[in-house]
Amino acid sequence: MKKYFESIRCENFKIYNIKYHNKRVFNTINKYINLEDYISIPNDKLLKCKIIYNKDEILDISFSEYFPKNINILKLVYDDNIIYNKKELNREALNKLYLQKDIADDIIIIKNDLITDSSIYNIAVFDGILWKTPKKPLLCGTSRHRLLNEKKILVDNINIDMLYESKSIAFLNAMVGMKIINDYKIV
Repeated sequence: MKKYFESIRCENFKIYNIKYHNKRVFNTINKYINLEDYISIPNDKLLKCKIIYNKDEILDISFSEYFPKNINILKLVYDDNIIYNKKELNREALNKLYLQKDIADDIIIIKNDLITDSSIYNIAVFDGILWKTPKKPLLCGTSRHRLLNEKKILVDNINIDMLYESKSIAFLNAMVGMKIINDYKIV
């Protein structure tokens, strides 16, 4: 049976963006689960709450202190066949691509000549006027969903030229929200 997971930001005894996580769980298993009922935050630090579940039940809940990683060097990797449209615990296909990073801090996955995601983040690029996120990411993340609802980012097909011409890049996920990087290099 497939296993899925959610990574939820908790800090100062607050759970962030839980309605987006609940919605993704529903879209994954077609069953409503209020994840907040299962979360008991142990301290006020910045924590990643990892909830593992399947279509029948919550399997595990763990907390770990979260330290955002610095990303300055990115490598483009290509895979026209990768599929990761549900947040499955099995990340083997993503892990294989991540192993190609060489000296880079993370990868940007190109599928059918379009930007999709990094290994753990959705992506947005800033063209000097607007923030744009891929129309077809591998995984529709909770922060991406929230930022689209708030009209802070727009969807577009983002090709490699648009990536190189961007003024800034942002990484989007539940733990960092929208982490803007101005000083980066693509190898």
